[in-house]
Amino acid sequence: MSQPTLGFLGAGKMATALAKGFLKAGLVTPGSLIASDPVAAARESFAAATGGRAASSNDEVAEAAELLFLAVKPDQVVALLSGLRPRLTPARHLLVSIAAGVPLSRLESAAPGIRCIRVMPNTPALVGASASAYACGAGVTAADTDRVQQLLGSVGVALPVKESLLDAVTGLSGSGPAYAFLMIEALADGGVAAGLPREVAQQLAAQTLLGAAAMVLQTGQHPGALKDAVCSPGGTTIEGMHVLEQGGVRAALISAVRAAAGKARELGRS
Repeated sequence: MSQPTLGFLGAGKMATALAKGFLKAGLVTPGSLIASDPVAAARESFAAATGGRAASSNDEVAEAAELLFLAVKPDQVVALLSGLRPRLTPARHLLVSIAAGVPLSRLESAAPGIRCIRVMPNTPALVGASASAYACGAGVTAADTDRVQQLLGSVGVALPVKESLLDAVTGLSGSGPAYAFLMIEALADGGVAAGLPREVAQQLAAQTLLGAAAMVLQTGQHPGALKDAVCSPGGTTIEGMHVLEQGGVRAALISAVRAAAGKARELGRS
């Protein structure tokens, strides 16, 4: 039996990461993917990465697919949906928006009668380790929610939240991979400064963050308790922690999440 077609309105990095994640999870086949993008290079790159079809227009995607991932920049959402409105059918289409900051009310106003779910995923979907959250709009059915939960859950963790919390999700897990990459890079640089070869330092740094995250998720312990367990009295780790606290690393990370969440709210109002 053929699989339902998934359509992507916008074929950038996040759309490609999700599509590749769904493929790896076995939930779709290349033949059940289609994407449009005003930038020819983007849609061609999507097709090359996923084996899916590059559409020449948004109308073509809407005609081919019932589940549509809206993956364009926030300031492009209203114009895209307004232009696509004649092709959207309330009984047929489910719109899943990953446009940061754009509220459900704006989506539903631009696409009257269309069932909408607002999602904030992140790029580790590509390796099956995404952290996503979603909120459902008016008229969304249990079957719609189950379908989106299945797709997002296949590429990581997917949590339902109140829509009012999605900007905070954007600041934390949406932007969070960049914070983690920065930490890995900095730790690796520290290893190199201490004498390690670059390739060894980078592998150790990345695996260290991966292992620490796994311990938090698998043990259920508070990260502070796990940190304390590593900090032996008068030892090396507590000395390093003292330097991090002096440098304001904790406060800087908190501020980064708050700043990114604030930017998401700003994008939603623009």
